[in-house]
Parts: sequence; structure tokens; C-alpha cells
Amino acid sequence: MYAPERHQQILAAARAEGRVDVSELSRSLSVTPETVRRDLTVLERHGLVRRVHGGAIPVERFGYEPAIADREGRFAAQKERIAKLALEELPEGGSVIIDAGTTTIRLAELLPVDRELTVVTHALPIATLLATRPNISLHLLGGSVRGRTLAAVGEWTLRALDDIYADVAFLGMNGVTVGQGLTTPDLAEAHVKRALVRSARRVVVLADHSKIGRADFVRVAPISAVDTLITDSEVDRELLEEIMAAGVEVLSA
Repeated sequence: MYAPERHQQILAAARAEGRVDVSELSRSLSVTPETVRRDLTVLERHGLVRRVHGGAIPVERFGYEPAIADREGRFAAQKERIAKLALEELPEGGSVIIDAGTTTIRLAELLPVDRELTVVTHALPIATLLATRPNISLHLLGGSVRGRTLAAVGEWTLRALDDIYADVAFLGMNGVTVGQGLTTPDLAEAHVKRALVRSARRVVVLADHSKIGRADFVRVAPISAVDTLITDSEVDRELLEEIMAAGVEVLSA
């Protein structure tokens, strides 16, 4: 049995039973537990299952997007490296948009104090971090605040973005693939992220390795909309090569 066939059987079993067990799959598919674990890793990378101890659960069972407090500690070291590398993409004394997200929060924390910058954001945590910085001219976009991400969304936010054209937009993203492009779980946030893409000369996506190869519920923009992707060194090399072949500059932290 070829790997794609195993993947289909594993996913079907997970959706039918609510979870799958490595040892049971090893017996039913006549492969080693190590092979099953690799298969589960591939399915998780594509956003179809979540690994748990001894097996995996289909993403449909979760039914929610983790809150920002629950995501802050996940891959913290990788997010730190990504944010530090993103500093090299800052314009000299220009304007930037900083999207909501845990990696973009880290970027905001690291912004230099010796450079004049205009910063636009719809994320309350980022605005709170930057509001008292004397070198930063901060513009906070209004709207309805999503409690899960602490980001403003809705028509007010979108109308404000119509007037903005920044040098660089730094975007956080839940999923990045060549086929589906940039994706995220929430419709309202997807509309804002799409507007952020339109409101900047350059688009830089900050995404740790767990987001690469994953496709979420709502499409934000095609991969061609991205100028630079900054990720960490743990990402699958084949996935990166696909993205680079699509014309995106890829930087690994």
C-alpha cells in the first residue's frame, strides 16, 4: 500500500471513530509503528489531524480556534527567532502594518527604539505594547474585538484600511500552502487579513513550521500575494521548495 492510500485510510478511520491509535493502525495496515507516526505527522502538517499521546484526533473534533493565551507558549523559541529575523524587513523610518498573532506580538516587542516608525495594527496586545513608545506613531484600527484573538474585525476595520498603503505588512497566518495559499479559521479575520494584504507594498508572512503545509477553513490570499515568508528551521524542506518555486522568498530562522 502506498503512503497516500494509508493516509486516506487513517483519516477515514479517525473521522469515523473520533481518534486513531498508533498500535492499532500498525496492526491493521501491516506497517511499523514508526511508519504510522510518520503518516500522522504528514496528516497533522496538512491540518487534518492533531497528534495526541499514542495516536491522533481529527481536527473536526476540536471545533474551536485556540485563544491567544493558549498559543503564546507554543513554539516560543521558534517564534522568537522568526521575529528577530523579521526585523531585517523593517523599512528605514517608514510605515508598517502588524497583524494580530503570537509571532507578530513578539515582533512588536522587538521593534527598535532608535528608529522612527509608523505602525498600524488592529491587535489590542500589539497596540498596548507600542502605545507609549516615543519613536512610534501608532494607529489603532477600530472595530468589533474578537475575544479569542483580541483583534478588531468588521466593517469599521475594513473601511479604515481603505485609506492606508504601508511599506510592509507583517502577517500572522494559520495555514500556508501553495495550493490554498494563506488560510485562517475565522471569516471575519480573513476579511481583515485580506485587506491588510491590499494595504501594503510588500507582504511578509511570519509562520512557524506547524503552519506550513496546513490549510485552514477560510482562504485569505493566494501564495502569489506573499513577497517573503519567514519560518523556522524545523519546517519540511520539500514544502519550502514548493513555496519557493511559486516565487516566494523564504527565510528560515
